[in-house]
Amino acid sequence: MTEEVLEAVRQGRPHEVPELLGVLEAAEREALPARLKAIRAEARGWGWEQGERRRRMRHALLVAGAGCHTGAAATASWIGARDLRDRQAPPHQLVLSVLRGRDPRWLGDVAHRLAGRAATAREDYPLIHGLVQRSGCPVPVADGYVHGWVDSVARKRVLGDLTADPQAPVLVPRLFRTAALSDWLVWQDGWVAALAGLPEAGVVTRAVLVDGCVARLLRGGSPSEVRFLLELLRALELTEEEEGAHTADWAGIAAHAPSASAAHAQAVLGRLAMAGGLSARQLAEVSSSVLFRAEKKLVRAQLVLVGKALRRDAGAAGELLPVVAEVFGHADTALQERALKLVGRHLDGVGPQVRAALADSAAVLLSPAHRAAAVEVFGALPEPEGPGAAYVELLPPPPEPRPLAPAAEGPELVEEVAALLHSFDPDAMDTERALDGLVRAAHDDPDALREALLPLLPGLWWYDGGLLEARHLRGAQLFAAALAGRVGLDELRRPPAAPGRGYCFHERLAHVPLARAREAAFRALTDPLPFLLATPTWRTGGLEPSVLVERLAAYRRLGVRPGTHDVAQALLRVRRTGPGVREAAQAAAALGTAEGGRLAAWLAEGAGFGAVVRTRAEPPRPGAPDAGAGAPDAGAGAPGRLIEVGTRENLVVRHQFPPAFRPLGRPWTWTGRDGACHCRPGGAGDGLAVLPQDRETLAAWLLPLVSRCADAGERDGALALPALAEGGGEAGPALRLALAYGLGARHAEDRLAAVDALLVLAARGELDAGGLGVDLAELVAVGAVKVNRLADALRTTAASGAYATVWAVLAGALPGLLGGEVPRGTGEILAVAADCAERCGAATRADGAAPVGLAELAARGGSTQLVAQARRLAGALR
Repeated sequence: MTEEVLEAVRQGRPHEVPELLGVLEAAEREALPARLKAIRAEARGWGWEQGERRRRMRHALLVAGAGCHTGAAATASWIGARDLRDRQAPPHQLVLSVLRGRDPRWLGDVAHRLAGRAATAREDYPLIHGLVQRSGCPVPVADGYVHGWVDSVARKRVLGDLTADPQAPVLVPRLFRTAALSDWLVWQDGWVAALAGLPEAGVVTRAVLVDGCVARLLRGGSPSEVRFLLELLRALELTEEEEGAHTADWAGIAAHAPSASAAHAQAVLGRLAMAGGLSARQLAEVSSSVLFRAEKKLVRAQLVLVGKALRRDAGAAGELLPVVAEVFGHADTALQERALKLVGRHLDGVGPQVRAALADSAAVLLSPAHRAAAVEVFGALPEPEGPGAAYVELLPPPPEPRPLAPAAEGPELVEEVAALLHSFDPDAMDTERALDGLVRAAHDDPDALREALLPLLPGLWWYDGGLLEARHLRGAQLFAAALAGRVGLDELRRPPAAPGRGYCFHERLAHVPLARAREAAFRALTDPLPFLLATPTWRTGGLEPSVLVERLAAYRRLGVRPGTHDVAQALLRVRRTGPGVREAAQAAAALGTAEGGRLAAWLAEGAGFGAVVRTRAEPPRPGAPDAGAGAPDAGAGAPGRLIEVGTRENLVVRHQFPPAFRPLGRPWTWTGRDGACHCRPGGAGDGLAVLPQDRETLAAWLLPLVSRCADAGERDGALALPALAEGGGEAGPALRLALAYGLGARHAEDRLAAVDALLVLAARGELDAGGLGVDLAELVAVGAVKVNRLADALRTTAASGAYATVWAVLAGALPGLLGGEVPRGTGEILAVAADCAERCGAATRADGAAPVGLAELAARGGSTQLVAQARRLAGALR
């Protein structure tokens, strides 16, 4: 019968296994696990072509192994194995049938072990629950089991039966302690009513639900989780005593939780304060935290609450008004005005020391727009330090270039290579350093290097198997694979296929380091190089011309034939402008070698890799099939414009560089989403390492990725901007446009990257602030970015101390924003502009007249933010 069991397993017939196991003797069962493990190991090695056979076998293996193992740990491990599962649910009923007749304590042990397996416990809930019922053991409370219970109840679609569920008293309290609330719990209708009815039925106490909800809100969570918890609290209708018992929790939620939770906690604290349940000291502590929050709605509500408390108890002014004065420094001048009026109404209730402290806060923190009102409240104010003519722009120091450390040797090299071999996205400069070290080690003692690298390779996806194609590996991986014999000489000798016209520039850039690594590996096996010519001098990827001349001179002394791809990459990396370039060109020409002559000519030309052209063209008619991102919507009526960026053809690269480099010299044009690539966004990667002296060209090629962060809401496309700003070469219109898109990105991390890049350019004196402002207005006009995102990015930039820089940007943007129909959200931009104008004082007044359209906007009636901030800016400019 043993062979029949194994045959049923091999044929994938799990329903036959329980009956076949039932007639086996104990000794026969004990012998089966070893043979089942052999079948399982064999199935792991099958290729994808045997996937269907393996899928059929999995469930039969699962059932047979569960019925043969005698130890609880071994049984649970076998049942929970991931390689015995597929997309279909495991055959839980068959597993229960083969475990029939086992000792109840043993079954309970297995149940709790399965419940503790986080990866499978939720899926295995029916099996675990069945084992719990048979064994009579305590109900497991692990997260997976709790989620499985919720799934089981939810599938019944009759949540009213929860009161009769024997597991509810144990598992309901655990609902609020899991790492994440169950999706069924959060989204399925009926759970709030079902849980709220449990205390009345005596299943759990009200305290269990109230404490669980409050503690969970204090931890935070997703918006859907917060919504569910707040609905449950409202359904429970907490009494004043229940709310008062959690005063400290409500204070923490109001201070740190998401807005919806904080607003609920703020309302509860307000009721407690009005009922006398909060002392003035407690209200002051809560207010200090809430008034520091960015949400204006919460700040306004807290000011209202403090005002009510002061009307109720005027003696609390000494405790509360110093907290209110913190709002004098809020970014919203309307909130500053509210706080000033509140302080003014209750100023008579404080002593002279508190009054003097409040006056000092008003002098330092309040916007100049409110200084006259503050004088009416406090009388004469101390003169603030530093604004006006004494303003000093606070920019970060220009980033100092960081040298790339020399290539590692010996154990240090092996350690670095090991890290790169297991890295999903290795740093380009770390790869360069390691590749140079590998080339040097292969030149000195290739056998010793191979012996040191071989222990690192087992376990890598490409190590087991036959020969590989070089295109599947890169950098240190390709070099190590070649030394290990996994990439053949014929494959390395074959010229890499150049990417065609359909490939985007990011793929073309990525092709260059691949071709160079292939060349380095081939030379290591045939004609080893002593070192690489193109290894950067700086971590930006730049190569000093004098260093390259020295390396070429060493090649001439040693009689070494340079690698063609290595020479080409060195030319693209070498600094072509600045001190020492002319001398390096003369020294290169004096070498008398072909490579020296190429370097001399390259340095003498001094031109960029590819000039960038930027034009604005009329878009196709609305509804045309090739309408780009900047085109107006169909039926909009008014004509729009497209922003077009391109790079001209580079004939030197097209005709004098190796084939892998030639696609970089092709002409290229991008218009909105036209020709946008679908590459994975991320950091600078290999692109900056290929063309570190041509950031204007790289910025043009990066635009499809950066623009999608703004108009499509994608992530990480702007993360390369700070490194791009630190690069070499011209900082022109393409880089400026990429920066403008980044400042309008949807996600905060992309906007922060753009802010960092802006500050780097400003610190280096390379920022065309007015031109950037014009670009921002242009992107708003074509609908590529939203004004509120720009306001957030520029507010963050100004907060670093760069008020004059931000004002210069906005001075260029405001004529375009105010010249026609004012875009929605412009009030936020004007608030940032007014703040910068007030803070940098004389630096602003030196710029001359106010932007076109500002006076007309300020003359409008009403008190909207747009009009109020326009008046504020106009006053600051006067």
